[in-house]
Amino acid sequence: MPPIYPFTAIVGQERMRRALVLNAVDPRIGGVLIRGERGTAKSTAARALAALLPRVRVVSDCRFGCDPDSPATWCTECHERSDRGDRLPATDRQIPFINLPVSAPEDRVVGTLDIEAALQRGERHFEPGVLALANRGLLYIDEVNLLDDHVVDVLLDAAAMGMNIVEREGISFSHPSRFILVGTMNPEEGDLRPQLLDRFALSVEIYGIRDARERVSIMERNLAFEADPSRFTSSWQAKENDLSEQIKRGRGLVASVTYTSRDLLSIASLTASLQVDGHRPDLVILKTARAQAAFDGRTTITARDIALAAELALPHRLK
Repeated sequence: MPPIYPFTAIVGQERMRRALVLNAVDPRIGGVLIRGERGTAKSTAARALAALLPRVRVVSDCRFGCDPDSPATWCTECHERSDRGDRLPATDRQIPFINLPVSAPEDRVVGTLDIEAALQRGERHFEPGVLALANRGLLYIDEVNLLDDHVVDVLLDAAAMGMNIVEREGISFSHPSRFILVGTMNPEEGDLRPQLLDRFALSVEIYGIRDARERVSIMERNLAFEADPSRFTSSWQAKENDLSEQIKRGRGLVASVTYTSRDLLSIASLTASLQVDGHRPDLVILKTARAQAAFDGRTTITARDIALAAELALPHRLK
């Protein structure tokens, strides 16, 4: 596996890095859309984030990487094995990074059921798709605006539900589909329909850095990485480990982060004053604020957490 450019070595683009990290702390936020011109480290940041995420505990022989400690999220196969009294062995694995090609058809994304085998032999065969491979990992879509609208809709549904359900001819199969969704696009090549744009929880607009000193830092770091990737990566390993550990602590803390009625009123007042459509933005801001607090090591959210969350959740929803 070729060396991956360190996440902590990316110069600038603070909002993009923050949006990615908060989705890593709580994937239930619902993903991030990164819009910007070419050469602004969009794909580099996504790959780098996946590389530093902590390992996860999975059912070792499960095709979908089910969490052995969370039966409510198990796939159909794990439920059937458990009902038979079978033991589900566990192991740790690295977070998967799955790249979805723009040309991928729907069945490649959701998976397919073998109807012939079911009808003729009474056997249920499910061929996993991209959503299965990405479970408990990071799903990256470059040029998401060029993907078929229906496929984007399916992806966003799975990200919101945390489950992929495939049904054909009265036969059903389900498996967990919890992943960090990262979509990138260049607005010059066309935008997403407003309905799909709203489905991305967070959105970030990024541009090429204008500060000359920072541009020099970008050149110097990229040249150093190209000259000796292993040495460059090693020089940033301490910072990578610190960030990875902070994300891991945040993941363990986020469910314990509390909020008050006053916090909810602050969020609702903000979205109402900006005339934002629907109620999804309110929930996104709350989830993101809780993730921010957990990442910072706190169990209560503050007005600053809400402001930082709104900065990521509202720009693509403002009229």
